[in-house]
Amino acid sequence: MKRYNRWDLLFARGLQRMMRNPKTKFDEREFVTKGSDYLFNYAEKNVGPIDEGRRNFMKALAIGVGAAAVAGLLPGLRVLPAPGVGITKFPKVLLVDSSGSPLKASTLSVNEPIITIYLYPLADEPNFLLNLGDASNKPVQVQPTEVTIPQTGKNYTFPGGVGPSKSIVSYSAICQHLGCEPPEIHFYPPSYMKLGMPAPAELTAEALLAAKQANAPGVIHCDCHGSTYDPYHGASVLTGPTQRPLPYVELEWDSTTDYLYAVDEGGVPVYGHTSDLTGGNPLSGDTSTVTKTINPFS
Repeated sequence: MKRYNRWDLLFARGLQRMMRNPKTKFDEREFVTKGSDYLFNYAEKNVGPIDEGRRNFMKALAIGVGAAAVAGLLPGLRVLPAPGVGITKFPKVLLVDSSGSPLKASTLSVNEPIITIYLYPLADEPNFLLNLGDASNKPVQVQPTEVTIPQTGKNYTFPGGVGPSKSIVSYSAICQHLGCEPPEIHFYPPSYMKLGMPAPAELTAEALLAAKQANAPGVIHCDCHGSTYDPYHGASVLTGPTQRPLPYVELEWDSTTDYLYAVDEGGVPVYGHTSDLTGGNPLSGDTSTVTKTINPFS
């Protein structure tokens, strides 16, 4: 059986998300009429360029897409599962470690390159949890800031950091370009902001220059296609191809217990979702969400 490379599989994943998005609706009737040509044109318009190798990969996908599309046109023969209905409001959930113990803000290392993620508000939405610092690894107070969406030119307000030093922030861990997830997208702390790092680091000169101009000691960078975000200023866009900032999760810190809670999400919808509360399944519980770690440099 033929094995496809990671980039083809990520491309396919991005295509799947776009096909499910009502704003970039895949026209099943057009596909049934025009076949793979319609699929190729749709993919190039909504996901990215297709070379000859990817065209062959897409031809293989077309068989499965065709079966689903035809079934969707026949009454009573729906074979695709219904998408998750989502939830009606944002829950307040406690962040806990793998043993179920509450995660304390004072235990989060500053500028930790190992990714800490958790799911919120839906079961398919991973988020970064970061304690940001300067080049000396001292916590940096993250101020509320206006974030611009390059795609639309509109602005929204990021509420800023929480915790003892107001340095703890949280953003979606799904790249807004094509939906890449950790470890492909991850945080580069100040000490990692340089070229020529061992693989799998993919930090670019463009990203370093953009970070310097924005006064961002570190960045969130997607190694898939080079999108870069500024976690010190609301995960705003530093370099494309993304045209949308990372959504933020609003955190609440209880200074008495030192516990952290996720209470809301804002900015722009998570990649592949039409709104913050729809497009996926609810979490299994509504009182806590488990954090886990991933080493992107291993």
